[in-house]
Amino acid sequence: MPLKTLLLNPPSFENFDGGASSRWPATREIESYWYPVWLAYPAGMLEGSRLLDAPPHHVSAAETIKICKDYEFLVLFTSTVGWEGDQRLAEAIKAANPSIRIAFVGPPVTTSPDRALNECSVLDFICRREFDYSVVEFAQGKPLNEILGISYKQSGKIVHNPDRPQVEDLDAMPWATKIYKRDMDVTRYNVPFLLHPYIALYSTRGCPAQCTFCLWPQTLSGHAWRKRSTDDVAAELKWAKANFPEVKEFFFDDDTFNIQKVRTIELCEKLKPLGITWSCTSRVTTDRDTLKAMKDAGCRLLIVGFESGDPQILKNIKKGATVERARAFAKDCNDLGLVVHGDFILGLPGETKESIRNTINFAKTLDCETIQVSIAHAYPGTEFYDYAKANGFITNEKMEDGGGHQMAHIEYPGLPTDYVMEMVHRFYDEYYFRPKAAFRVVWKAVVNRDVPRLYVEAKAFLKLRAERNRAVKEKRGRQADPPATVGAGA
Repeated sequence: MPLKTLLLNPPSFENFDGGASSRWPATREIESYWYPVWLAYPAGMLEGSRLLDAPPHHVSAAETIKICKDYEFLVLFTSTVGWEGDQRLAEAIKAANPSIRIAFVGPPVTTSPDRALNECSVLDFICRREFDYSVVEFAQGKPLNEILGISYKQSGKIVHNPDRPQVEDLDAMPWATKIYKRDMDVTRYNVPFLLHPYIALYSTRGCPAQCTFCLWPQTLSGHAWRKRSTDDVAAELKWAKANFPEVKEFFFDDDTFNIQKVRTIELCEKLKPLGITWSCTSRVTTDRDTLKAMKDAGCRLLIVGFESGDPQILKNIKKGATVERARAFAKDCNDLGLVVHGDFILGLPGETKESIRNTINFAKTLDCETIQVSIAHAYPGTEFYDYAKANGFITNEKMEDGGGHQMAHIEYPGLPTDYVMEMVHRFYDEYYFRPKAAFRVVWKAVVNRDVPRLYVEAKAFLKLRAERNRAVKEKRGRQADPPATVGAGA
């Protein structure tokens, strides 16, 4: 028997959508959670294991510490935003169960393994990049010095074992949905623009795109695009449909689901007979024929990273897309009846007040059904971080407000952080308070019988909006009235 293993997406800030589940770890404007898919794979390979996704199940730190007393090995997926709290939690778990072995996985320990091992003395080792087989091998008794892709301390010195090759045979991996059935309550997972309840899974790993800000391809999954066979994906969804009758939608949370036309159309041919509703990520470079095949196979919605409506910003971040192509893509989706959720980011390299205005106007012309407006975060390990650090643009490396909500921490000449924060909410206001957009949101809630859910989400969003606006005003007040200096003769 392997070590009795707990794979943990840890409790952190209240309602925090953390590192194991999100490429952009933060407490959302509206409480929402993605699935910790990464942790499901080793959980499926270790008999007697458990995947504990604490945030959506509202498992507290105290409860987590108590649960860990029954385990021999803890695998904790940490994040840059949650690092300090995760370290304290690991120390408390070790104090309560001195014999437990602890490994951290996730981007922060990949990019700064020495720092992680020096700051958190209770760690037995950390895994760099993909960690599936590294933690499984340890649980099965393999010595540390024989496990690829890990770093650890030996006689006070840090040892970095050779890198582990990326997983190529994705069909050999267990189905994440079977772990959801075993360990998780799928009704706890809510994303405002997806049908509820939903289930997320991966059909590929990696992303060949070179976006400078994107975290996972640069620190975890890599740029090499690897795919499961379409037969394996279809078989898992057939099983999931039968075993989760309450689920209304399946979501392919791949870095880029439909980047290869032939493979996408082949998969659609195998999904169509299942009669399921599904959604996925997409780039604006996807052509109309592929979109039509997706729609015909039951695709409902696409999450699309438009990022910016300013051509120069798109070039700066190496997006590999243009404003003109984005408009054509949005038109194709609208013509075919595909819903689009548009993602935008304020504060990317080269951002100005004018480029922000360009993006807001651009978004309104696209008229996506829903949008997400994020604040640019320069995560260590990304090209964006190196750029911001080298030019002295990073002002607050914590990135969050004490509650896990995003804060602007990049400041360019002529673009103060408080202005970026203000424009995030102006963006939302100008977009959703248009009569057409407001009516659409309310009407969809009525049709889908989701009015109570809409009420809760609107209330949460307006509360955070008010708190952020108050913080902006307080900061500007401090800047306008600096503390008096004490004279030499006082």
